[in-house]
Amino acid sequence: MKTLLLALLTSAAASAASVSDHLGLELWSLHALADKSGPQAALAETEALGFRYVEGGPPAGMSVDAYKAELARHRIEIVSMGVDYAALARDVSASVATAKALGVQYVMLAWVPHEGDTFTEAEALKASGDFNAWGAAFRAAGIGFTYHAHGYEFRPRAGGGTLFDLIAQRTNPEFVNFEMDVFWVTHGGQDPVALMKKYPTRWKMMHVKDIRRGAPTGLYTGHAPATDDVVVGTGQVDWPSVLAQARAVGVDWYFIEDESTDPIGHIPRSVAYLATVKP
Repeated sequence: MKTLLLALLTSAAASAASVSDHLGLELWSLHALADKSGPQAALAETEALGFRYVEGGPPAGMSVDAYKAELARHRIEIVSMGVDYAALARDVSASVATAKALGVQYVMLAWVPHEGDTFTEAEALKASGDFNAWGAAFRAAGIGFTYHAHGYEFRPRAGGGTLFDLIAQRTNPEFVNFEMDVFWVTHGGQDPVALMKKYPTRWKMMHVKDIRRGAPTGLYTGHAPATDDVVVGTGQVDWPSVLAQARAVGVDWYFIEDESTDPIGHIPRSVAYLATVKP
């Protein structure tokens, strides 16, 4: 089974190479395993699944050096790591130092703190200014800063467009770009292909994640039940079109992210589906 999965992953990576160059795993997919058995177990599972590239930072309580040693032991390269808004606001230099020590190409921020389910224009403007400053700090260290939209940013503005449009317009492309999570873009009522076409130079990474057929969309909560996350290729997303457009706009990295109730069961099936896609 492992040999078959490795072959499928190699084939999927070859397909992904036609749109970027690499296919990896977002380690959040295995957070339940890490919580239960430790981060070493999650990295061992990542290796067993055939992945060589990941997105994910050092687990709580593990030093950067220890994390790098664990990654090396499992023959895994970390390409991107998540960063926290509050941590960046407190001391961006510390996060820059961690990212530089890990040797990542990118960092991604996936959540702007806000009250309840309503993300406001004022919060979007504040975040845009912060992103520009933080992005400049990471750029000085040779690392790309990306924002991972989570759905709440697609709330319409009174003057037209969305809050995501406001963020895209108010951030400097030299310092700030985006990671597309296809699930959350769709959940927020957007067409991933159209959004890539609208901002063709801003997309650097992608979370490959499908949304259940029949699941409600056009919501701005940034939250959904785990049962709405399904095996890639079985949901609402037109993956051949999405991957073709991703290739056209030059997405660098793809990470399978599975937030379902059975990620270890789903991930191999998602990999097998990607091996069939010819974008």
